[in-house]
Amino acid sequence: MNAPVEYFPTESAGLPQASAPQSRRLEDGDRFDLTIAPVAKRIGDASVRMLAYNGSIPGPTIRVRQGSELVVHATNLGDLEATVHWHGLRLANRYDGTAETQQPIPVGGSFTYRLQFPDPGVYWYHPHIREDYNQEMGLYGSIVVEPAAADYWPPAHRELTMTLDDILIEQGTLAPFRRSETTHTAMGRFGNVLLVNGEPESSFTARRGEVVRFYLTDTANTRVFNVAVRGARMKLVGGDSGRYEREQFVESVLIAPSERVVVDVLFDEPGEAVIEHRTPHRTYVLARIRVANERTTRSLAAEFGTLRVDPELRQERERIASFLDAEPRKTLTFVAEMSMGTPQLAAGATLEYFCPMHPDVIRDAPGKCPSCAMKLLPREAGTAKPDAHAHAGAAHPHGEPKGHFPSGIEWEDDMAEINRITTRANTRWKLIEPATGAQGAAIDWRFRVGERVKIRLVNTMDSDHPMHHPFHVHGAGRFLILARDGVVEPNLVWKDTVLIPTGQTVDILLEVTNPGRWMAHCHIAEHHESGMMFSFYVDA
Repeated sequence: MNAPVEYFPTESAGLPQASAPQSRRLEDGDRFDLTIAPVAKRIGDASVRMLAYNGSIPGPTIRVRQGSELVVHATNLGDLEATVHWHGLRLANRYDGTAETQQPIPVGGSFTYRLQFPDPGVYWYHPHIREDYNQEMGLYGSIVVEPAAADYWPPAHRELTMTLDDILIEQGTLAPFRRSETTHTAMGRFGNVLLVNGEPESSFTARRGEVVRFYLTDTANTRVFNVAVRGARMKLVGGDSGRYEREQFVESVLIAPSERVVVDVLFDEPGEAVIEHRTPHRTYVLARIRVANERTTRSLAAEFGTLRVDPELRQERERIASFLDAEPRKTLTFVAEMSMGTPQLAAGATLEYFCPMHPDVIRDAPGKCPSCAMKLLPREAGTAKPDAHAHAGAAHPHGEPKGHFPSGIEWEDDMAEINRITTRANTRWKLIEPATGAQGAAIDWRFRVGERVKIRLVNTMDSDHPMHHPFHVHGAGRFLILARDGVVEPNLVWKDTVLIPTGQTVDILLEVTNPGRWMAHCHIAEHHESGMMFSFYVDA
């Protein structure tokens, strides 16, 4: 018997070329066919093997009216069994698209989903088996739910969906994935090429005075994007599941893996505008926009300058007042345990302990880094410092070691060589319920439809690898952020994912609407695959 192949395939020869993504408007009751299959895609100078929904990366953007229902027939011609998770949708539990709610779709098999769209906003779909592999391969697509109320969003001339991603290319091909285990579990797999709608270089045109609505989704395995527009004005209008309590002008918006943000951009000066990803140490170009001097036929400058208030969320602020000082009903802590083992020593050699994030931190005894609180790792004393930024065969896009920052962009691959050898065997990510000591699958939460549950999320510094986490709750309901470190959230929006920075405590209020067994987990794909998840029950 032949031994199983250790890595997923990477050969692109003979595969159909990935097509340009399309937008499909679907009506209530429509059926839509969705097929997973391998494609060849050119990224820069490399032709790489990827996976696609309906032949494109991203997959088709589905546009549907609020209140509609669709039937989606999914066929799996990919590399392993699959599901399709409908991220952010509040829908019947059996169609949530996880291995807990359905039998995985075998290669060559199919499954029919029935979807509901009760809330306006932007959502997305992606795999929920080996997310670290399948998502990186290109399996993601957007869903725009158009509001029933015509004046729900402020007026705009047009709308564009933008998926933000990155991909790790080494020696002209995608860095390999093991079939048997997930790697890069410490920090998640950072890419060295940034992608917008699947492309490393994006551009489009606009007219002077045009207002464009951007539906932004972060589909990356681990990267947090800080999006700004140079040469134009940007207004924050919506988040995961609809509009904000108050519209506001912003310099940039922070988007964690699986989060969505809706911004309106006014291109009021001719020339070039640039959509950028800004980190504390470097700015990356995501897209270039040529703004023609030709004016739009209808000016929306006055409407753009008006900051509207959402009356429903204003009422919610009054309703949640009683929860602000109340004790949480449930609490979770986020913890990492690392055990990298003890290296074999040469005769007469001794151990020293170092920080992969800050290689100048070296101690003669175990402990934690004074700069980032990471557990110090053992090595033979006097050995060469690891290259914290090396990716074999590819120039790494980041500069000097950075640590983490209060801006929310805490980690960019600052310990690449250590990160690549981390697996679930040596790096375990945990969700722990302090009241019971239960961890992961042992956590036993049960709610009822109609309840509002205050949940406290504690990203403790008492961890071997303190790091931010985007925490996602599946379609049991939706939540509001109540407070961060006791400070009341100033601008409400309905959410399904919240980014919890290192050392921060976040209180959320979960509105429970749908019965069934639902997952909750960190949406850094490698953290989820390495154990940072659990499931809870909702009774009707």
